[in-house]
Amino acid sequence: MRLYVEKNRKVMKIVEAIINRAKEKSTWAGIGTILALVGLKLEPEQFTAISTAVIGVIGLYEVFRKEKK
Repeated sequence: MRLYVEKNRKVMKIVEAIINRAKEKSTWAGIGTILALVGLKLEPEQFTAISTAVIGVIGLYEVFRKEKK
């Protein structure tokens, strides 16, 4: 049981780090640059819709996650 709890804490730290980075504008600029380099071309409206959806998912996660004590 203890190993499961420790593993779960590590996973949650990683998820929280990803979420914190996803909230930063520079992260989205970097993602857009990488996608442009590999040849994916999105209209500004498409990119806005995608980023809005991702932020919505992050918001849902924040609503349902438990606070640290």
